[in-house]
Amino acid sequence: MALPTNGRVIIDTTVGEIDIELWSKETPKTCRNFLALAMEGYYDGVIFHRVVPGFLVQTGDKTGTGMGGESFYGEPFEDEIHPRLRFAHRGLVAMANNGQKNSNDSQFIITLDRADELHGKHTLFGRCIGDTLYNVMKIGELELDANERPVYPPKIKGIRIIDNPFPDIIPRITAAERRAQQRAREEALKEREEYERRKNAKKDVKLLSFGVDEGDEEETIVFKKKPIVRPDLIDQPVAPTVSGVLPDFVTQGSRTTSNNPEKKKDQEKEKGDADREKKSKERKDIDLSKIREAHAAEKANSTTARQTEISRMEAEIRKLTKRRDGGDDDSDDERKKKKPKTSYLEAELGKYASSRGIKTKGSKGKGRAKDERDVLNVLNAFRGKLQMALPAAPEDDSEGKIGADGTENNLLKHEEAKETQPPPANFPVGEDPGIEIDNDRGFLGHSLHFPKDDGEESRKAERDYEVIDPRQRGARAKEEEKARKAKAKYRDGGRGSRGRGSSGGGYQR
Repeated sequence: MALPTNGRVIIDTTVGEIDIELWSKETPKTCRNFLALAMEGYYDGVIFHRVVPGFLVQTGDKTGTGMGGESFYGEPFEDEIHPRLRFAHRGLVAMANNGQKNSNDSQFIITLDRADELHGKHTLFGRCIGDTLYNVMKIGELELDANERPVYPPKIKGIRIIDNPFPDIIPRITAAERRAQQRAREEALKEREEYERRKNAKKDVKLLSFGVDEGDEEETIVFKKKPIVRPDLIDQPVAPTVSGVLPDFVTQGSRTTSNNPEKKKDQEKEKGDADREKKSKERKDIDLSKIREAHAAEKANSTTARQTEISRMEAEIRKLTKRRDGGDDDSDDERKKKKPKTSYLEAELGKYASSRGIKTKGSKGKGRAKDERDVLNVLNAFRGKLQMALPAAPEDDSEGKIGADGTENNLLKHEEAKETQPPPANFPVGEDPGIEIDNDRGFLGHSLHFPKDDGEESRKAERDYEVIDPRQRGARAKEEEKARKAKAKYRDGGRGSRGRGSSGGGYQR
């Protein structure tokens, strides 16, 4: 059975996604190196430079030659061979090395089949899951050259970290900063190439020459003018010829003046290129500073959120511990905020608690004595009423006894006296008395007497009813068992005494 994984990443390639689960508990240093390089964007744009059909595919080299690579720790780190992690099937992810132990950097391999010969030599730290394994198999079927290199090698677009088991990893540079630096290098290279191309380019002088060759410009220019003379005023009328050859500085000046606009244009172009390069550098510096500030703010927010989550978890742990120990699981603040809730019934009962002696939930020990005194006062008042209402001791024994018809004599007398009592003076004669008000307190003087029992009812009950008591039956069974054991013991004791007597006689002889 495979060990449980802890961590998950998705490698986005040009042939599709590759979903990988990590064994971060068994290989912590290897998984930490892989995740840190992925967070830095080191694998972005890296190709699969080696494919061995039916065996493995290899990637992770920034140079794409198989001879490069670097680790997050700055130097090659040691192997982490686990005895329960074996190359038993395809889709397993392991570190590549240079054939020696403890030479792991950034390159890793993915197996295409069972590879027992790799066990103990390469650190196995992950596995491909789901249908994304078929994308790895697709890479293993690419067209190769003589050096096991794909003719059209696929490329890693990026790595997304779905589950990070090491939240404390601090990358040396973020993926966004690395991409910004790469773009800056590419733009600088393009600008340098464009500058070199313009600098070494030859001018096409025939473009606007209008058919005049370049050699004609170097020829001397001869101007022919008519002589301004008066031959009639000269003794020797010889018409002198004046050559129209101009001085050299005039021709050179004309040529320099014709070349000055081109030099000015070149200088302006060079100055514009320098300004653009300077502005691009400033813009890149601003972008990098913004990226660093955003990364710092994100890091601070994550730290604050982590501290808040830790404090919340600690509070929950304390609450669960108190609940397990039997204590109150509410915190002090919650206890202060909570107020005792009283129902409507309790509120109504509280109004009459003092007068009637009813104890509510809100009442405390101070009101207990007062309630007891109220109850005792009520009992004493009732006792006084009973003493006042009790009739005097009857002289006749027949008074207070139940007659033959089952009615009390004093009750009959009370009823008769009540019937013969005249109505009150203010009661109008001949009118409806209305609703009768029960203000009779004669019941306080009633007494209950029973006739003496001569035992006839008890004998009748014993005769007519059978009483079955299981406890009595059990006691009887115990007594029978005890008697049986005593009898058996007595019988065994008699045989034993005879045997001891005979053996004693033999010993004496």
